[in-house]
Amino acid sequence: MLRGKDGGKKGKVGQVFTKEGKIIVEGVNMIKKHVRARRQGQKGQIISVERKVPASSVQLICPKCGKKTRVGYVVRDSGKTRMCKKCEAEF
Repeated sequence: MLRGKDGGKKGKVGQVFTKEGKIIVEGVNMIKKHVRARRQGQKGQIISVERKVPASSVQLICPKCGKKTRVGYVVRDSGKTRMCKKCEAEF
C-alpha cells in the first residue's frame, strides 16, 4: 500500500475488479462486519472482512530486490515476461 491508513503494509492480491479499477489485498483495509444469527440458537458475531482498494494506491514489489517498483515488459521467444524497472530482474 502506498497511502491511507494501511500505508506501508504488504499482502497478496486476492481479487481484481478491472471495470471498477479496484483490487482486494489480503490483510489490508480490514473492516468489522456485524453478522446476524442465521438459525435459532446460533449467535451473531463480528467478523473482519477485506474491502476493495483503488489499484492506483498499491504497487508491485520485486521478488529479487524487495523494493516497490514499476513494471516493464520483455519479449523473448518463450513469451512476454515482467521485469523490475529498478534492478531489471525478470519475474
